[in-house]
Amino acid sequence: MEIGEGAGGPGGPDGPGIRFGCASFNQDSTSLALGTKTNYKLFSLTMVEKLDCIHESETPDVYIVERLFSSSLVVVVSTAMPQRMNIYHFKKGTEICNYSYPDKILAVKLNRQRLVVCLEESIYIHNIKDMKLLKTLLNTPSNPSGLCALSVNHSNSYLAYPGSATIGEIIVYDANNLSTLTMIPAHDSPLAALTFNASATKLASASEKGTVIRVFSIPEGLRLFEFRRGMKRYVNISSLSFSPDGQFLCASSNTETVHIFKMEQMGPSGGDEAATWTSYVGKMFSAASSYFPAQVSGMMSQDRAFATVHLLTSGQRNVCTLATIQKLPRLLVATADGQLFIYNVDPQDGGECMLAQKHRIFGVDDDQGEGTELEGSKVTGPVQACPSYAATAALPASGPITATLTGYSEDGGAKKGEVIPEHEFAAGPVCLDDENEFPPINWCRDGTGGGQARRS
Repeated sequence: MEIGEGAGGPGGPDGPGIRFGCASFNQDSTSLALGTKTNYKLFSLTMVEKLDCIHESETPDVYIVERLFSSSLVVVVSTAMPQRMNIYHFKKGTEICNYSYPDKILAVKLNRQRLVVCLEESIYIHNIKDMKLLKTLLNTPSNPSGLCALSVNHSNSYLAYPGSATIGEIIVYDANNLSTLTMIPAHDSPLAALTFNASATKLASASEKGTVIRVFSIPEGLRLFEFRRGMKRYVNISSLSFSPDGQFLCASSNTETVHIFKMEQMGPSGGDEAATWTSYVGKMFSAASSYFPAQVSGMMSQDRAFATVHLLTSGQRNVCTLATIQKLPRLLVATADGQLFIYNVDPQDGGECMLAQKHRIFGVDDDQGEGTELEGSKVTGPVQACPSYAATAALPASGPITATLTGYSEDGGAKKGEVIPEHEFAAGPVCLDDENEFPPINWCRDGTGGGQARRS
């Protein structure tokens, strides 16, 4: 659920994208993080008509910024030091810790148990409670885009990453138990996008061709759904995202169209849901497909989009997500030219989604001026802020203990000898959005902690 530095990033060719570094939605889509050439910002996404900037830092040239749910923990990587990851407590304005790696950091993923750092040919898995390096996956297939996905569900912490640089194989790794779960032969061409649903029971993928999106069961790796985004041309899929309930999947690309697909299963045999013409035809096609070649069979199983959005322009890098805002389903699209579009989604009938609001997150509109919204883009639903997932589902944190952890310096990871208090390993998720609670990493919250990621 993010877009980072690329052709339209710093120094890129497409106009306003020169100021753009990255944009990412947090794990439950209650916050948007934006990195630019001059700073990075965090926005709250609890209302449609109002976009609150809850934090702004003057750190320049940020190309990775990730917030952990609704907590005060934010991870930042800048082009000035692309091998170093900084973790901040933004509400207190302090650095929690920083870590350096042997190569450029391409992606950072985090949930309540794990923090994953992806380099081009290696992946580092940290325990987020104390930032201890648990595992280094060395000599992974070349992954120049840093493509990977970490499940939001901390009880399993599944990690998905490319298993090949030439075909679309997916490795699914259990980051809690530090073991490989399965390998999924997903596509014939290399992977371009990956995402888990909230419960980590489904994994969606797209290849560099961008014509077909597939959904697999996790951890079994069985193909559940296959959706055709288009047949006429290859596109670059920039993001995939499931809805909070896992019933819908949105996909955005370098074209002007954002697609929303619906996960629909046939009803049970003999039941009321099965006694429809559509279900009958579907079953007939399913039965007949076993007699056709694989290519024909695959074409028969592909479904069209349930709903679509047509953006004002094409060719802009973007990131999309499906969220519930003010109790209604919405599609959010953040674009590299500094705009956030919020659309209403009809979960019953689908079709073309209506624009509810447009926000300017950086830059100035050419014809309207900064911060000006589109005419007629009023939201019709009830205006009532709904609590975030983190606010309603997080469990209280366990208290700290007196265990210690030896610190590491920036100069090659040598032990410096000082003793740093270590946070207790919580049995459940830490109450991250409580103002009285520290983020899960608090053993070096005074900004003195630093480390060199080491191999294991």
